[in-house]
Amino acid sequence: MGAQAQRTEEWADVTPDAARRLLTAAVEAFAERGYHATTTRDIAGRAGMSPAALYIHYRTKEELLYRISGVGHRLALGILRQARDGAGTPAERLADAVRRFVRWHAEHHTTARVVQYELGALGEEHYAEIVALRRDTDGAVRDIIEDGVAAGDFDVPDVRGTTLAVLSLCIDVARWFNADGKRSPGEVGELYASLVLRMVGCAQER
Repeated sequence: MGAQAQRTEEWADVTPDAARRLLTAAVEAFAERGYHATTTRDIAGRAGMSPAALYIHYRTKEELLYRISGVGHRLALGILRQARDGAGTPAERLADAVRRFVRWHAEHHTTARVVQYELGALGEEHYAEIVALRRDTDGAVRDIIEDGVAAGDFDVPDVRGTTLAVLSLCIDVARWFNADGKRSPGEVGELYASLVLRMVGCAQER
């Protein structure tokens, strides 16, 4: 799937078309220039619209970031909850969680960079809402690791610290992934799933 097709699929629920175009333009601008260096004129120009047209759909630049961040965090949380609640051993569920979480961050690396690294630019109320989603994300991975420890499958003396390490490893893919690189998103996901199983003391996927 090409980059343009991925962007269209990613924001398929955003309507009307003008609002979707503005969101995709904002993602590209924030990822390229950073939130604070991006102006509403930059975003509107990328979308082929006038700055005044932007305000018909979004009251502020921060509202655009909030919408992007909310969609991205809910997608990520859904991936991890589905893996947590799936069938299989803790090792299988953890591998599935990492595989899919990494793949999403690779396939949507531009959006993921904005979602993960521009959090501090949100207003206080929006920031609190997104941080709550991040806590739920942390909790989904922690639940799987705790299941593995309880079953005697994982050797993890510090569950919270290990959860943070696993999530940090996965999220960082968005920072360095290159679509023209040697590894595909799926290959990176497989590699990271294997690495994480070793981190938790499970040398081989069950």
